[in-house]
Amino acid sequence: MGSGTRVTRAGLPPSAQGTPFLPGPTFAGTYHAAGDPASSLFTYGRFHNPTWTQYEQALSELEGGPTVVFASGMASVAAIFGVALRSGDVLVLPSDSYYTTRLLAGGYFAEMGVQVKMAPTAGNAQRQHVTGAKLLWLESPSNPGLDVCDITELVAVAHGAGVLVAVDNTTPTILGQCPLALGADFSVASDTKALTGHSDLILGHVAVRDSIWADRLRTWRTQMGAVPGPMEVWLAHRSLATLDVRLERQCHNALQIAQFLRDRPDVQGVRYPGLSNDPAHVAAARQMQRFGPVVSFVLADRRRAERFLATCRLICEATSFGGLHTTAERRARWGGDAIPEGFIRLSAGCEDAEDLLADITQALERAGTE
Repeated sequence: MGSGTRVTRAGLPPSAQGTPFLPGPTFAGTYHAAGDPASSLFTYGRFHNPTWTQYEQALSELEGGPTVVFASGMASVAAIFGVALRSGDVLVLPSDSYYTTRLLAGGYFAEMGVQVKMAPTAGNAQRQHVTGAKLLWLESPSNPGLDVCDITELVAVAHGAGVLVAVDNTTPTILGQCPLALGADFSVASDTKALTGHSDLILGHVAVRDSIWADRLRTWRTQMGAVPGPMEVWLAHRSLATLDVRLERQCHNALQIAQFLRDRPDVQGVRYPGLSNDPAHVAAARQMQRFGPVVSFVLADRRRAERFLATCRLICEATSFGGLHTTAERRARWGGDAIPEGFIRLSAGCEDAEDLLADITQALERAGTE
């Protein structure tokens, strides 16, 4: 089936007369569970919830492997680190990956005895650290720089050395890139972003090739209490159904914006994997079905970047990405990334491309003259 059909139907129960297409959320801290707990599908709210089960089934259908939902994207990241790494193990990270992932690895897990080695995403540079590692962590495209690595090649190298591979697939989503199909052991994403796309919840998930890791992740979730609320999970499942139509418009808009910015003399360093002349395009085209909603570019300095954002009328200044509404931010304001002060991360939404281009044009012109 096509991607639109798959996301629309994912995780829905069998049709039954007089029932809704997608049952509402189950709010329960505890359940009727007399006698042997094993005789009841549900016993306690930290262990399981029917709403989680339906959403996890939907994601499993799309990801191609068992899936466990978590309270946030970072809860998902922490869970993989927690079940896969022990004191003395080596974790290989992209030096340009999501900043909080690097903070967690270099902070708590390093203090627990995990050795962290880093190399850039571009050029498959992490390959140099694979020998002797326990877990290779990939993020492709990287956030916020949008560099790309060859996932299949790095998976082959890692597995040849007995190393597990996890891919942060937040930026492209499962409709843009399929990490498990490319050989990865873990596919992790912040569902907060493009997967659900409405900027109204915090959520994450991990999909795995081997069900033994799903069991370990569920145990981690239960014991650490990294459980999501049923309302958030239900909203995510509802929103998942429109992922195909949202992402189609967002990727179209992102490409239009990137092409427009590329030709402007007052804009430098435009990056979007869907651009034919982007340094990452060839690698991205081999493994991605869609190139995602995120575009990055650089303005002359901090003042001009801030002025650009302040004068946009349709584009909201906000962090995160992947929502229906086009957003942008001067990413260097947070610190932690090796980027210029004028670096802008823009997330294309679902507005009409012509209106967005008009807004960008007037904002760039005002930023350059005032």
